[in-house]
Amino acid sequence: IVVDPVMVATSGSTLMKTDAVETLIGELLPIATVVTPNIPEGEILSGMSIDSEESMVRAAKKIGDSYNCAVLLKGGHNINDANDLLYSNGEHTWFRGERIDNPNTHGTGCTLSSAVASNLAKGFSLNKSVKRAKDYISRALKAQLNLGKGSGPMAHNFDLSGEFSKEKE
Repeated sequence: IVVDPVMVATSGSTLMKTDAVETLIGELLPIATVVTPNIPEGEILSGMSIDSEESMVRAAKKIGDSYNCAVLLKGGHNINDANDLLYSNGEHTWFRGERIDNPNTHGTGCTLSSAVASNLAKGFSLNKSVKRAKDYISRALKAQLNLGKGSGPMAHNFDLSGEFSKEKE
């Protein structure tokens, strides 16, 4: 079970009411395999300020240990470039990424979580699922889809029958 908390948007807007946050923490996180908060959501779930890679490690550990699940703490938010931290089974692994100059980033966090879940369902390990998901996001952003005005979606369809559609061999 992959839980993307969707509590705080990249813009800083609150997306979830307090009682919904309590339900998320009390009901969903205890049954999660992995939770995928962004930095503001990680601050809420850990009760800690996150302002560096070191504090990302401490917060991910606190969240993971508190809810007995893996944590993919999504970077960015002016702390690092596009680097995400996976905390699982007492160990942390950095997944380094590149910041891609594309204003159309709407839904990248949800897409990353969905891609992790899809790869887990295909039989990949958690680490491999995260790596494949990050690679997918990077390539979808590099495809530079430009629809309408404002922050639009990425090009999810850039590789419909390529490597990301394959299952574990």
